[in-house]
Amino acid sequence: MQSPERSASFLLRSLAAGRLLCLVTALLFLLPNPARACSLALVLAMDGSASVDAREHALQLNGLADALRDPDVVQAIEAVGGIWVTSFEWSGRYQQLQQLGWSHLTDLQSAAVAAETIRRSPRGYTEFPTAIGYALGHAAVQLGAAPQPCARKVIDVAGDGINNDGFGPASAYKAFDFEGVTVNGLVIAGPDAAPVRYYRANVIRGPGAFIETAATYRDYAAAMKRKLLREIFGNGYASVR
Repeated sequence: MQSPERSASFLLRSLAAGRLLCLVTALLFLLPNPARACSLALVLAMDGSASVDAREHALQLNGLADALRDPDVVQAIEAVGGIWVTSFEWSGRYQQLQQLGWSHLTDLQSAAVAAETIRRSPRGYTEFPTAIGYALGHAAVQLGAAPQPCARKVIDVAGDGINNDGFGPASAYKAFDFEGVTVNGLVIAGPDAAPVRYYRANVIRGPGAFIETAATYRDYAAAMKRKLLREIFGNGYASVR
């Protein structure tokens, strides 16, 4: 039989170990966990060129914000354990305006905060042309600054026209690091089929790349939702539909 002194010592050691375990567990929940795999780093690039008027720009902002906090999108984000997202507006060669810095979306609350940040972001420029190559280069730099390595790296370029300023996508793909990066397109098609053809031939790139289309800017939110679901689930999207 143990002496009272030895029993007390054992009890104190057990309590100390239990408190240490609780403390470590709490820290694991409070701090970012680098051991937890990141499924997706997503860069959203929104067209702010001169071809986009004020009403259309507002439809883009609201459409992206609504899509990010859509219940189906939030459920997808939760299902994969969260995603990293950043967004910017682009137009001319040197006209890129950050809307949302890198944000870790894990649930409705974090998605809603990101959505409202984007919704309230001011428009940077209104008179510049369409420099898709420069937008891609900027997006590649953004991916290089992602807070955490992720299994998939995706850039989504949204626009309603073809490149007409500076170097094009092919030059961007040679000049910047796109190793392992998928570039998708969200094209506001309108009556002209040229932008869809251009994005298909020149913009989309990498594993599983695709184009999502919106017939008009009023269809932007629905198209963005479809695109986000495909990007979040990746190759597993078909199995969850």
